[in-house]
Amino acid sequence: MRKKTVSWILVWTLLICCAFPAQAQTFLEDGYVLYEPDALPAAADSETPADGLPVTVRAKAAVLMDQTSGEVLLEMHSHDKLYPASVTKIMALLLAAEAIDEGTLHPDDMVTTSTNASSKGGSQIWLKEGETMSVRDLLKATAVYSANDACTALGEQISGSSEAFVERMNERAKALGMKDTHFVNCTGLDDDTTEHLTSAYDVALMSRELLRHEWITQYTTIWMDSVRDGATELVNTNKLVRFYEGTTGLKTGTTNKAGCCVSASAKRGQTHLIAVVMGSDNSTDRFEGAKALLNWGFANYETITPQIDTSALTRVRVLRGVEESIVPQVPETLSVLIPKGRSEDVTQQIELPLDVQAPVEKGQKLGTLTIRFGEKKLGEYDLTAPDGVAALTVPIVFRRLIGVFAQ
Repeated sequence: MRKKTVSWILVWTLLICCAFPAQAQTFLEDGYVLYEPDALPAAADSETPADGLPVTVRAKAAVLMDQTSGEVLLEMHSHDKLYPASVTKIMALLLAAEAIDEGTLHPDDMVTTSTNASSKGGSQIWLKEGETMSVRDLLKATAVYSANDACTALGEQISGSSEAFVERMNERAKALGMKDTHFVNCTGLDDDTTEHLTSAYDVALMSRELLRHEWITQYTTIWMDSVRDGATELVNTNKLVRFYEGTTGLKTGTTNKAGCCVSASAKRGQTHLIAVVMGSDNSTDRFEGAKALLNWGFANYETITPQIDTSALTRVRVLRGVEESIVPQVPETLSVLIPKGRSEDVTQQIELPLDVQAPVEKGQKLGTLTIRFGEKKLGEYDLTAPDGVAALTVPIVFRRLIGVFAQ
């Protein structure tokens, strides 16, 4: 009788399993559970190569940007307003970096955790109300582990409250020209909002600005570390840090609304690129998409520093000056991005007057130097006076005449 009962239980169990198949669960870095592949709304062109791109990117939107110049090399739906999830924290890190460089915040400052910060859900380092932690460790927890409580505590330290910090985030976004962006919080948590939105292009803009603070890569390139003297381990949510050559960061993000997002930056030689992928169905697609964009960029472009042909510079006469002429000072040129193997197509154009009226001030603009690649202007620089030239006066002329006759 017992064997018969057990057999019936097994039969019913098999029938139930067939009728209700289990869905694979992936725990996200923002603290949610994503049911793959059907629970997430389908991303645009998620199953086919990205429209208009020479590489396959399975996502709703993507951008490849040159960090040095801000030039967009590839884009797909780059201005569509989308949920960014924890990629939001790039702006929080930017405001923290600016505060540190301005001297209003120091990495060794100790921050006391508020009730608000300790109550944040999702990815966290479990800060307790009243617990103190250094700005350095909060930065690390935010950049590496995407900790919502650490990011909130950092924002409150900078601006006094979460609300004031988010207001500063939006002001900074406006100043950077991020026209598609509105932040509701500093974490990217989007369960209770439909207004926390940005675009792939805007994410690239703020990523580029953050990377101007080169020391931030000390945090964004950490693979594994810890806080609380080793008690709390941190593992980077950005797998490219470990597996992609030249990675400099930057930030991942995942929620059910946003899908899987990443702003991935990498530098090889002088070339520094930013690949933004938003709204992928899964983590693999976002990282593969970012790698495909970066690989294409490094394969097709290079960054050079133009060498100026000084032999093309002519002396400029100084009318009624104590010196007859001066040679303009050549500026230090910045690096420029060009198609790979085309450095011989970079040209220079110099515009200088035949003469200039004395007096001439040191550093005074005399002309311009323009660097071009074909018809495209890569940069324009002032040619300046290396030294000041005083105007002739009657006493100076008189003394020179005496010197002539005395010979």
